[in-house]
Amino acid sequence: MITLRNITLRRGTKVILDDASVTLQPGEKIGLVGRNGAGKSSLFAMLTHRLHSDKGEVDIPRQWRMAEVAQNMPETELPATDFVLEGDTRLMEAQRALDAAEAAEDGHAMAEAHGMLMDAGSLDARSRAQALLMGLGFTLVQLDAPVNSFSGGWRMRLQLARALMCPADLMLLDEPTNHLDLDALVWLEAWLKRYEGTLLVISHDREFLDAITRVTLHLDEAKLVRYGGNYTAFEAMRAERMVLQQAAFEKQQDRIAHLQKFITRFKAKASKAKQAQSRVKALERMERLAPVLASADFAFEFREPVSLPNPMLMFDEVACGYRVPVETDHFEDKIIVHGINRSVLAGQRIGILGANGQGKSTLVKTVARMMPALGGKITEGKGLSIGYFAQQELDVLRLDEGPLSHMVRLAKEVSPSAREQELRDFLGQFRFVGEMVNQQVGSLSGGEKARLVLAMLVWQRPNLLLLDEPTNHLDLNTREALSMALNEFEGTVMLVSHDRALLREVCDEFWLVAKGQVGPFDGDLDDYQQWLLDTAKEAAKAAKDAAKDAIKAAAVAPAPVAAPVLPPPSTPANSREDRKASGQARQRLAEQTRPLRKEMDAIDVKLNKLADERTAVENALANPSTTPAQFAELGKRLKAIGEELEAAELRWLELSAEVDALTAAA
Repeated sequence: MITLRNITLRRGTKVILDDASVTLQPGEKIGLVGRNGAGKSSLFAMLTHRLHSDKGEVDIPRQWRMAEVAQNMPETELPATDFVLEGDTRLMEAQRALDAAEAAEDGHAMAEAHGMLMDAGSLDARSRAQALLMGLGFTLVQLDAPVNSFSGGWRMRLQLARALMCPADLMLLDEPTNHLDLDALVWLEAWLKRYEGTLLVISHDREFLDAITRVTLHLDEAKLVRYGGNYTAFEAMRAERMVLQQAAFEKQQDRIAHLQKFITRFKAKASKAKQAQSRVKALERMERLAPVLASADFAFEFREPVSLPNPMLMFDEVACGYRVPVETDHFEDKIIVHGINRSVLAGQRIGILGANGQGKSTLVKTVARMMPALGGKITEGKGLSIGYFAQQELDVLRLDEGPLSHMVRLAKEVSPSAREQELRDFLGQFRFVGEMVNQQVGSLSGGEKARLVLAMLVWQRPNLLLLDEPTNHLDLNTREALSMALNEFEGTVMLVSHDRALLREVCDEFWLVAKGQVGPFDGDLDDYQQWLLDTAKEAAKAAKDAAKDAIKAAAVAPAPVAAPVLPPPSTPANSREDRKASGQARQRLAEQTRPLRKEMDAIDVKLNKLADERTAVENALANPSTTPAQFAELGKRLKAIGEELEAAELRWLELSAEVDALTAAA
């Protein structure tokens, strides 16, 4: 188990933990929650020994292996699969032991190293790494692409896959969903549910936490409080605790008022001076209960738009994409989506769905006038005012300027008569107070930058909000405030987000961006998740069919015709040499194919077990006595089994093709 005893942790002058204690049991899945800046990542750093507590003890079993998602951007030419494989620390230790044994020509050590490799699952390690990558959205073509060829978001997915590859007893995940789209997020949920170790996850995705965690650890006011249950259960229990705390505070305030009244009335009377003085001491000794801080719940609202044109936008055969240089002063259009014929009306709440790379952000940037349309025509309603929240805040923020400078520049464009004090007061509503209004944006946290972008949006009084992943750096309180503000907003919202709670609460219709097209999606988010699963199955089936076709083609391909060559008259000596050479060739072939065949045998066993489990799950689903909760869990397991079967069958076909190729070459 993990035990924190009376921990005090400081970062500079800020106290992160103050005499905090908590115990976490093996195998528990814990959500670590708290507002931005509370110190959640610092707690992770303490658990991994990058930070040391100022006081107290941290007890983690020494033999435990620990995995976490590295926050640095990897720079390497390693193929993606090899990069992920390096995350398996047991496998890498065994490989280093084998390399050392071979260098020392130590046969006994080599035998031990081979045993370590088998224990580490070396036979199926590569297929496991590739299954992780494909689950996180990588295609077959990308599995062996160099790491440096991927964009920043995809490299962070590689770091996540590398962490999942580690056979860890304790896994620390800090915002693992930030760079995932919905299909990868659903896959990650299923994977983490099957994970048997202890999991501690920081996330601001309510549905993700509810699906994964069964314990919630709340970091607030430098204290750690453990709650049994997922995030929704934590909210209910904390609300009850806050009600009790408020009642205790109000009772204490009544007691303080009573004491103060007595002191004021009798402190000048000699006969009562002693009693008055004793009450002064009682007042000083009394523990001041902290009131329930209303400021803990951040809230804001969008101001009423000046006008509401209807329609706001008209798309006529619009093509969206970007221009790539092909030579000096010459560019080529790279079209991502085309043939868009849609209307955007006043008051609509549109959620834009689609996998990463399909063109959601490209569409939003085109509407926001950040990129020109590459074809067709976009007609804007008279008086259209767009408020754009960019996925990358740096698209609209300047690193070397402070929040006040941003607001002053914006006010000159939108409301020239605004005074500096008015702008300071306005920024205070978004938690930018005192000297923080002049702090350079480059030194702000991700959540603070996001709040600044929100403040700038509110000041503009837009009638069309374009929000591209607005919740990436927002804590749960701020996400809830955003949801409430959007629901009260009188204008139109177009929202790209992987936050399912926000999409459910805000959007009443969806557009799907897929296969170069933009069209309506007839269904809700649950229907979309099912559509994603069906699409993934079709893709896996197509990959399997392609592999089968390749194997069949190799099997029926005619051998090259060569001129007949008559062998020389055989002699007994030649026959012995031929037999010896033939035997050596067979032995070499057997050695080359043995690990492949072993892995195929292991996959056969796995396929049989999965097939049996699938039958059992299907029978349980058909049982009338199955409760709704059990039905939901069984459905999720059935989906996971299907994904495992697809991956295992595809790997078996790949191995079979390799064996056939080696046999043909021999």
